[in-house]
Amino acid sequence: MTDSPRRAPATRVGATPAGRRQLRRALASAAVDLFAANGYEATTVDDIAAAAGVGRRTFFRYFDAKDDVLFANHDEIVAEMEEAFAAADPGRDPVEVACAAVGLVLDSYATDLDVSLKRFALTRTVPSLRDKEVATVDRYQRVLARYLQARYEEQGDGTASLRAAVAAAAIAAANNHVLRRWLRTGGTGDIKATAAEAFALVVDAFRAPGGDEATVVAVLTTATPLREVVARVGEVLRS
Repeated sequence: MTDSPRRAPATRVGATPAGRRQLRRALASAAVDLFAANGYEATTVDDIAAAAGVGRRTFFRYFDAKDDVLFANHDEIVAEMEEAFAAADPGRDPVEVACAAVGLVLDSYATDLDVSLKRFALTRTVPSLRDKEVATVDRYQRVLARYLQARYEEQGDGTASLRAAVAAAAIAAANNHVLRRWLRTGGTGDIKATAAEAFALVVDAFRAPGGDEATVVAVLTTATPLREVVARVGEVLRS
């Protein structure tokens, strides 16, 4: 009598990086559908876990609370941005590098448009989700500022911290402007082309004439259109 061949043990979905990414996205998709159908307050963690086909304990291995689940890929994007900075050509304009890296955020929204649109609608009506979105944007901006500050310090810029903070804020503003306008249209139009135009304005504004270093601080109202903000900063830099 011969022994029957043993089956290889089944691999849990969350046992690999790709599997964990897949599970986070499954939880996010389930959550956004439930929030949209039943309301944010009425939806529980147990509801989300059941809809994604996992248990409550599995949910809490990935998220601390239900308002975290809508930004499931946030840590992944931050890691990808930092990898892009590490691999960037040190001779390239740092603002160009930063704009290219923040484009990963736009790519993420475009990849899963259905979830992005539902999340956008929810953040307009649920204060805790809006706060979470603001915190997410703030973290992206801080990642940009750290990279820019390091590059400016390498160039011997005595105002590296301030210059980096101003540039990072401008890049984040351009990104948010493009993204929100695109989401308001239901995700129609060429978001990459629009983003390229917006980021080109930012790069142009922070590129000092003749390669000289310069720092500009502008005080404007939040209602000022992006194009006007960038144009004013650029005008000062060129003067």
